[in-house]
Amino acid sequence: MPATEPKAPRPSVLAGVSMRDLLASCAAAEAVSRPPREPDPATAAVDKRHTRHREAA
Repeated sequence: MPATEPKAPRPSVLAGVSMRDLLASCAAAEAVSRPPREPDPATAAVDKRHTRHREAA
């Protein structure tokens, strides 16, 4: 057996999915698998201020 035995030719593999589509699907899967973010404390304080009702005079 020679030390440099010729290798069999590799079959060409076609994925059928573009790299852009693959990366987009990975990003979408990550986005839906994470729980929703907590509201920003600064934004939450502004929202609470606008939802309070003033007392009648």
